[in-house]
Amino acid sequence: MPFSFALPTTSSANLSDFFTSSTHPSLPLLATTKRSVFKDALKKHKRISPRDQPAHLPAVQDAANAYIPYLLALNTASAYRDVGLEEVSVEIVKPLEVEWRTTISATIPGREAPRPKVTGLHHELAFTLSSLAYTYSLLARSQLRSLYASNVLSPEQRTAAISSAMKHLLDAHSIHSFLLSLPSVSAAKDGPPDVQASTITALAALAMAEATLVVVSKDDPYASAVADDRNENNRDWMYKAPTIPKVRAHLYARICLAAAEHAGQAHGLLARSATGKIDEDLIKYANDLRRTARGKAIRFLAINAELSGSTGEALAWLNGAKRELGLSSGSGEDGKRKGLRGLKQSWQERREDKRVEKGGEWGLDAGRLEESRIVEMLDAKWDRENSTVNVQLVPDFEPLLSQMPSGREYHTPQPWSPPVLDASSLMQMRAPPEPAQKAFEGEEDDSGSEGGYGGLSPEPVGAFPGTAADYGRSATSSSYY
Repeated sequence: MPFSFALPTTSSANLSDFFTSSTHPSLPLLATTKRSVFKDALKKHKRISPRDQPAHLPAVQDAANAYIPYLLALNTASAYRDVGLEEVSVEIVKPLEVEWRTTISATIPGREAPRPKVTGLHHELAFTLSSLAYTYSLLARSQLRSLYASNVLSPEQRTAAISSAMKHLLDAHSIHSFLLSLPSVSAAKDGPPDVQASTITALAALAMAEATLVVVSKDDPYASAVADDRNENNRDWMYKAPTIPKVRAHLYARICLAAAEHAGQAHGLLARSATGKIDEDLIKYANDLRRTARGKAIRFLAINAELSGSTGEALAWLNGAKRELGLSSGSGEDGKRKGLRGLKQSWQERREDKRVEKGGEWGLDAGRLEESRIVEMLDAKWDRENSTVNVQLVPDFEPLLSQMPSGREYHTPQPWSPPVLDASSLMQMRAPPEPAQKAFEGEEDDSGSEGGYGGLSPEPVGAFPGTAADYGRSATSSSYY
């Protein structure tokens, strides 16, 4: 369900050309080496196939965590502050200039995202920490994918996957919040839209919305029942009926409403901050996440009404959830969808199931189709019961929606503790580097137009094969996605 972020890539940079230290001469050299390893990890992640990318995420995470202490040390010492308990002197020879490929900025369809040159250590910090936050979101995606794939999970495995995904999303939120706490990053106006303060604020709100919505997934029996029902490998229906325990529906509804508020804040910031400059898929995802959270909240309020015996009111709540999720209101007594709109939705759901199995770009609707299945299942079940057993009138849902409760926060955000250099590492950097010692500059190619997975170089549309270099960096490519 978390958004499928694309990790940015960056150019090579010898930090010794931009920084010098009289107290710790080896600091710029070692920082260059760590940065080169991080750069290689990002470029390798981009070149491998989408199916293998989730397994490579821990390598990107380790490379980022190894580079961040040196980057923070340079940033702190260049501002004439002590690194930990040790005084470190760093002088800026010239402003740092590197290229970072933007990944959430709007681009021309079919063309690879640009790699603009950014100036300043604060932009290097923003892109590096944002890459780590994206990595945590992608790790959460890999955990949650197991809930919707064809493999059958035990309750313990399901709980472990949800708990791990929740932790990763909270880490992503903490990193975005840490970025906003840096004055040089929050006050910068010259950077790309990816590292603008409004965009980082929106991404922090989006991660919190996703982490809040994951809370109810652990104890939501209806979501697991629908997932098991469409799972071809599940054989539990042969010998036992699905058990639906009672849930704290009203509490879950308020938690979902809190998630909807965070998603609405993210959507508003992304849509207003840089019109035409943020990827439309990300803006649409934030809006779909808000609708999914509100639809889930209304569904829990319907469950709360049904548990109290008000089946007619519960059906009215479900009608409100249908409108929030964009479902067709017309359905027959058998619960089957009618018309072209229902056919289109069924086709979209089948295509989404194939994406989940292949591990590709699934979940771009923020779980809206999955929630629609749950609402339709409950609507068909309760409508049959209301038509045969206890007949109750179904009121209008507009007055009910106006009486929805306020949201309730579940998580208490914790500040992020970045990795720092210990005293022994700082002491070793007091020794000057050997005259012949050079920093590791990486093994990956530093071309501005990287090929996709498989090492294929992009060819411009209509160009003769093998002449891509003649077109410079304006060559179009869809390999980035």
